[in-house]
Amino acid sequence: MSDRIATLIQGRRERMSRLLGRPLPQPEADDSPLSPEGMAHLLEDGRDLYWNELEWEHITDEEAVDAGEPLIELMFPGLLAYVRGLLLTEVNPDSLAPAEPRPQVVDALLEFLAGRVLELEEAMASGPAGERNRSRGELRATDRLIGLILYLYHGLTPEDIHLLETAGTG
Repeated sequence: MSDRIATLIQGRRERMSRLLGRPLPQPEADDSPLSPEGMAHLLEDGRDLYWNELEWEHITDEEAVDAGEPLIELMFPGLLAYVRGLLLTEVNPDSLAPAEPRPQVVDALLEFLAGRVLELEEAMASGPAGERNRSRGELRATDRLIGLILYLYHGLTPEDIHLLETAGTG
């Protein structure tokens, strides 16, 4: 992970912690090892969801509201559900499989998204004028998506999220 990516994610976490006035809760992790192949597969699934849902929004523009800004929660429903599944710590008693939280996959997905934010910032600074609007929209969406994933990762309550949203960290 590059220093810029780590700084972006860590800076978001530090700001959230400072605004909440306490350390962020850390997710549970399953003790069973995750093979490099398993990790790569789960991360690739998350990346695919990101790209597919982003492209679907470009095609349909269906989540745009009056101000033209999309509702990110509705723009990336599959990816956010996937993250919830990776962080799942309890299953129904009749479930055929136990919960196997994999926060390390979510960490890797956050690194991918932070890297994407940096790519989009560079594209806006040096790309052709016609692509800047698209890059700007993708940047806002991806940056907001990082915030939503951090809320899930750290198990923040609706009250915590409201405090952070009103302070402008989302």
